[in-house]
Amino acid sequence: MSGRRVVITGIGVITSIGNNKNEFWESIMSNRHGFTLGSWFPGQSETLKVQSKVKDFLPGECFEKKELRRTDIITQYAVVAANEALVDCGTDFKEIDPYRVGVIIGSGIGGMYTSEEQIMAYHNKGNGRVSVFTIPMMIGNMAAGVVAIKTGFKGINYCPVSACASSTHAVGEAFRAIKHGYIDAAVSGGTESCHLGFAYAGFNNMRALSRSEDPDRSSIPFDKERGGFVLGDGAGILILEEYERAKRRGANIYAEICGYGATCDAFHETSPDPDGFGGAKAMELAVKESGMDFSEINYINAHGTSTELNDKTETNAVKIVFGNHAGGIAINSTKSMIGHLLGAAGGVEAAATVLQIKNGIAHKTVGYKVPDPECDLDYVTEGNRKLNITGALSNSLGFGGHNACICFRPV
Repeated sequence: MSGRRVVITGIGVITSIGNNKNEFWESIMSNRHGFTLGSWFPGQSETLKVQSKVKDFLPGECFEKKELRRTDIITQYAVVAANEALVDCGTDFKEIDPYRVGVIIGSGIGGMYTSEEQIMAYHNKGNGRVSVFTIPMMIGNMAAGVVAIKTGFKGINYCPVSACASSTHAVGEAFRAIKHGYIDAAVSGGTESCHLGFAYAGFNNMRALSRSEDPDRSSIPFDKERGGFVLGDGAGILILEEYERAKRRGANIYAEICGYGATCDAFHETSPDPDGFGGAKAMELAVKESGMDFSEINYINAHGTSTELNDKTETNAVKIVFGNHAGGIAINSTKSMIGHLLGAAGGVEAAATVLQIKNGIAHKTVGYKVPDPECDLDYVTEGNRKLNITGALSNSLGFGGHNACICFRPV
């Protein structure tokens, strides 16, 4: 499909391994994970020992004190990460018609902290004790709304909600909006936080979470001994910009987004189709839109959740798309260091992908030790690898069968 070229010119990241892009990248290059041992939740099952939480987060520079009381943590994460990304890109876009700059930020669950807190207030103290700010704090679209309020950007603005594919859909839709001329730039990605006993109970009871008591062996994608994901939190925000405009202003360009694929398994509420056809089709569509040959794709940032079925299914999907070339593709999972950020996962992993393209290196899939004959591709397990990345994919697979894939290349 013809259209304008779209590039990444700014990155903002908040995760358990760094509260900004530079800390995040340094931790990745050091293969340092953010998993900690302990039990912080009243009533939490004693089988859950490990989590991956953002540490020492300071939103104060972006908010007045009264604003912090009126915004859920997911909105705070999004605003701080968006602010970093805008500083990183080197412009505030004030010279552009504000209706030509969009904000698309995904969240799979929304303001869960607010939801739990206010439901408990209602249950224990009555309806008069429910905050007047409850609704705007809890709805997932408010992160995109507040980023727009803070920046003045008045273009396309919404929140994709597609579980763990939310922010990959957000970036993909922002890419298409710029490519086809509806806007010239966008703030896009995802934000999420639900480190709550209620959320842990839900994920634990469906047996999705790792029950490892060893932080070094808790999130181990593609490893035969994998047993579930570790819940993470944070945000990953990118600045997308029309290429010619970015080039004219001398922007630092990380990579080009050149393709996007989105499909649905139409199979099950939580399990991927084990054949992998839906995920495979999303990858195929992304590569075809890019115009690249399938042989040019030599790196994939996998969804790689460390769950038995997901990792096997994603492996099958790669084989379906790439055939004999699949074994020559470097594949890693950033979740091996940060855990699963749910709706924010794709935004953070897209950031990791373009940083690897820019720096010519594929990071190690940390924690991997035991090969699985059903996951038999190259998962970059020996250490960080120097790699001239000619074409890259970033995959996200969400509950409900949502599959999303973004294709990148160097500029």
